[in-house]
Amino acid sequence: MQHQKHLFDLSEGTTYLNCAYMSPQLKSVSKVGLKSVLRKAKPDKILPEDFFNQKEILKQRFATLIDAPDYRNIASIPSVSYGIANAANNVPIKKGDEILLVDEQFPSNVYVWQEIAQKKGAIIKVIKPPQSFNNRSIIWNQNILAAINKKTAVIAMCHVHWADGTLFDLKTIREKTKSVDAMLVIDGTQSIGALPFSVQEIKPDALVCGGYKWMLGPYSTGMAYYSDKFNNGTPIEHNWMHRYNSEDFTKLTQYEDRYQEKAARYSVGEASNFVLTPMLIRSIEQLIEWSPAAIQAYCKTISSTAVQKLRDLGCFIEDDDHRAYHLFGIYLPKHIDLEKLKAKLKQENIIVSFRGNAMRVSPHVYNSEVNFEKLLNCF
Repeated sequence: MQHQKHLFDLSEGTTYLNCAYMSPQLKSVSKVGLKSVLRKAKPDKILPEDFFNQKEILKQRFATLIDAPDYRNIASIPSVSYGIANAANNVPIKKGDEILLVDEQFPSNVYVWQEIAQKKGAIIKVIKPPQSFNNRSIIWNQNILAAINKKTAVIAMCHVHWADGTLFDLKTIREKTKSVDAMLVIDGTQSIGALPFSVQEIKPDALVCGGYKWMLGPYSTGMAYYSDKFNNGTPIEHNWMHRYNSEDFTKLTQYEDRYQEKAARYSVGEASNFVLTPMLIRSIEQLIEWSPAAIQAYCKTISSTAVQKLRDLGCFIEDDDHRAYHLFGIYLPKHIDLEKLKAKLKQENIIVSFRGNAMRVSPHVYNSEVNFEKLLNCF
């Protein structure tokens, strides 16, 4: 993998280490978007089959990205909260069951579970990390495994923590959930596209992803995978495209009880979106061409020297084997003045995020080792 900044429309003079906030846009994606906007000016050129072909292509591309064997298990969504709600409303939960959440998850994978718990009399258990940084990720994963028991109905979690990149052992967690017949719902927003993920290996019940971060797509787009366990579920909205034979516009008032195959029922209304859908197709195609494994390796290469030097300064960054390379948190020692550091970052026009107690750094292929040298100099 080579430096790819020339493919993005980034501001000159800005060191952007903040893809976990929002990705820059590929020039090729912008080109597709502009062309698609102008297309609406001539609606006579938009044919009935155009409502279906592009959205099916998008599902196929996403299935390839996540190694899902059947693209019919894929749905188009406008947001993570939408995709999680479709899953949450179809997970079998009864009174006294436990819903497990990871501490300080992004709210989109929390609020709906709180509502479901209140409605069904279930109990939410939040699995916290250890207070000490010593073996933090290992112990946190152990805490999650220990919390899964016969009362567990579902564990809703992420692949990497959105605040600091802590890596969760989804394969082992999946094995434990299977042993107690619990479901696994994953928010992959901060990992899919930059970190390898295989549906065939992990076998999640649901995987939900926002499109405007590591999938390099436009805002208000996202994709979700729902396993066959959801094939007979009830979607949170009912639109005409969900239903069987909706391709035949002459029979739309012959209302159908039957749905389209598999996860199609969970797609948002107007999933054909003639502007955003082609843009997300293009961005995912670029990710497939690069491969998440290559992106991960590139981020490791450009950041490893700076990470070690930051550790030498007394900063805590999770052990390399237990964190992501595209997203990691820097926990500052007491002798570093946070406000002065923020002022220096602003002065140097270095863009990062602060989430929880960590300074979150999230590079991509448009970054280079020089960017990390600039970041290091601010310390």
